[in-house]
Amino acid sequence: MEIILLKDIDNVGDKHTIVKVKDGYGRNYLLPRGLALIANDTNRRKLAEMIRVEEVRESRRLDDYRVIAQQLGGATLRIAAKAGTSGKIFGSVTNVQLAHAIKDQLGLEIERRKIEIAEEVKTLGTFTANIQLHKEVKAQVQFEVVED
Repeated sequence: MEIILLKDIDNVGDKHTIVKVKDGYGRNYLLPRGLALIANDTNRRKLAEMIRVEEVRESRRLDDYRVIAQQLGGATLRIAAKAGTSGKIFGSVTNVQLAHAIKDQLGLEIERRKIEIAEEVKTLGTFTANIQLHKEVKAQVQFEVVED
């Protein structure tokens, strides 16, 4: 079954793409929840209009994204983690913890999927994460893992 995705769905595809999924998954999960449309001729024609409207909306938000990128670039976040005597933390710091730290310390709401940590953070220290705010706007944020 071919469908048009209305939202980004992990392991399936990005918003406004036409993908092929199993009939049961599309019919029983994606369509009833409003996450997708059947990719028939009418909906394929509507797709071009949906993409155009979304691009206009995103272009208006572009300036907001640039301001957010400046705020993120100038900040150093502190994330507390329990650590052993050698400086190794129990577990690791994830993009979820980083999203919570951004919200708590800077007051900005960033989706966890937009945050990418290049290396596994398993020790105390200073690290860098990349945030994809928009296709054209990327930001780097410094974060420091300190002992709790």
